[in-house]
Parts: sequence; structure tokens; C-alpha cells
Amino acid sequence: MALEKITQVAGRGVYVPGDDLDTDRIIPARFMKCITFDGLGEFAFYDARAFAKEAGEVHPLDDLRFEGASILLSGSNFGCGSSREHAPQALCRFGIRAIIAESFAEIFFGNSITLGMPCVVASGEDIRSIAKLIESDPQAMLTLDLTEKKLSIADTDFPVTIADHAHEALVSGRWDAIADLLEGVDAVNERAASLPYMAA
Repeated sequence: MALEKITQVAGRGVYVPGDDLDTDRIIPARFMKCITFDGLGEFAFYDARAFAKEAGEVHPLDDLRFEGASILLSGSNFGCGSSREHAPQALCRFGIRAIIAESFAEIFFGNSITLGMPCVVASGEDIRSIAKLIESDPQAMLTLDLTEKKLSIADTDFPVTIADHAHEALVSGRWDAIADLLEGVDAVNERAASLPYMAA
């Protein structure tokens, strides 16, 4: 049951600067009482956005110039902290389809890949250069090409990297482990039926 092959993600970008942006900042714990992940998008970076508003500032995710952006850029160790899968779910439901950072926390990275949301690594210098291009033209389109492992914006290419296993999962359409399990359900049932201790 191969899913969509994710070889390219295109959209406008938004830069949320900072290192060690942990999962509690991405989705505060008090919003994790939901039975499903539906509706989590409105709570992405909820406190950071509220604090910015109180200070008379505008958080990048609330900046109308970047409304509808689907590619998020940030610093190092993005998604660190607790292992809550609500964090990538919140970003995905907010509308983020890919993340570019200097590095990622391992569990956040894995949870993102199983949503089909690529997390690729770029140098801090390149991320800041991309952020300047986005700031100067918020309507600029970014294209993340997983096949070529590059991000393109304003006729400029920036190299990106991604772990081999994640790259293979995305471009082959096998990024959801549950889908893989369901694909083999007939074989599992057949095997189970052949086991004497599984007989009714």
C-alpha cells in the first residue's frame, strides 16, 4: 500500500528563528487533551505567538506577509524535549509541509517523516540567506527537491541533506509504517491461520 511518493515540496516559506525550539513550545502540553489530532494546528507555537502579541510584536506565524506559508525554516536541535507526536501533528495541521533546520531532535524527526513531512538539514548560513530572501519577498516560492537534495528560491539553489532511510521512505512512498503493516495483513492472517495455537 505505497502512499504518495514525496519527491518535491513547493510553497512559500516562513522563518521561525531560534535553537532548541522544543516540543512544548511547538505545542504546549495543556492542548494535548484531544482524542484525535484534529484542530491542533491552531495551537502551534501558541504561547510564543501570545507572548509576542503581548509585547506588541508579531510572531512569524501570525505575520500576514507569511500567511499560508508551508515550508518552515529554523535553527538547530529543532523539536527537542519530550517525544510528543502532537508537535509535528500541530505543525502539519497548521499547514507546514516541510521543515528546514540546522538539525533535528531524533524523535521529532521520525514522527515528522511518518506524516510525510520532510525534515531536511541546511547550514545555518544558508538558512539565514534563505530567510533574507523570504523577508525581502514573502511571496517567493521555495521548492524542496528531495531527489536532487536541494532547496531552490529566487533562481538560487541551496544544498540540503536528509538521513538515507528517511529519504528512501519519502521518495518511495513508504513513509507510513502503519500503511506498510496493512499492506501485509493478508500474509499475517495466512500465517496466523497456519499456527496450531491460533486455532479457535
